[in-house]
Amino acid sequence: MTHPLATAAGLLIGETVRSVSTIHGGSLSEVVRLHLQSGQRVIAKNGPDPLAEGTMLAAIAATGARAPHVLAADETVLVLENVPEDGSLGAETWRTLAGELKRLHTGRGDRFGWDISYAFGALSINNSWQDDWHRFWAENRLLSERVVLPADLVGRLENLSDRLGDFIPQTPTPHLLHGDLWTGNVLAGQDGSVALIDPACYFGDPEVDLAMLCLFGSPPPEFWEAYGQRDAGWPERRAVYQLWPAIVHLRLFGSSYAGLCDRLLKTLRG
Repeated sequence: MTHPLATAAGLLIGETVRSVSTIHGGSLSEVVRLHLQSGQRVIAKNGPDPLAEGTMLAAIAATGARAPHVLAADETVLVLENVPEDGSLGAETWRTLAGELKRLHTGRGDRFGWDISYAFGALSINNSWQDDWHRFWAENRLLSERVVLPADLVGRLENLSDRLGDFIPQTPTPHLLHGDLWTGNVLAGQDGSVALIDPACYFGDPEVDLAMLCLFGSPPPEFWEAYGQRDAGWPERRAVYQLWPAIVHLRLFGSSYAGLCDRLLKTLRG
């Protein structure tokens, strides 16, 4: 039976699909590799907003950072270059990732946010523009889910939001962020190349991406040597920025992530 994504992608790019294979797409989108009649292989995926994701990937590529080339997009499907993912993150590819991330972070904005809001599955991401980073992080991130979070957690997050000046800058330069930077969103090629996928872009403090990269693991010394070491206060800034993905995981995947939120808040005396 023809795969719906393959049908939609084939119609969008005007190609006949010879075969379809399912590849990993996490829990928030479906991803397939298509072998076309022309002999080309491409990636097709759905998600919360394929058009928005295509715009984000193009913004990443515009900085010089490696991301799959967007071949076509509409409201239902995104068709991408088939980037090799036959390698792994070793010491040298971590160095390469640091370089790609530094290039990504050369992207600059005038304010904090993005032209449109986005989503992780059913969870909305409020990207409305703010001139104050503390206000953005409090209203658009830490407290954005307060109506559905446990009351005790909301109280602790509100307390932290009043103390953000103790931990993070109020007006950092707004840099282009990947927005969901964990190793599952990094494709490593056997040739040592690295590409960034599945973005949730906006403009903000680049340490947001670094904090996310450290949430479920720890980049090796080679990464920090290439990207740059963090200065005083990094453990606390990291905890502030890790709270947002912790809240996302709590909302999407359940109470097993409540302990992560608790540990991060305790790091911040909250």
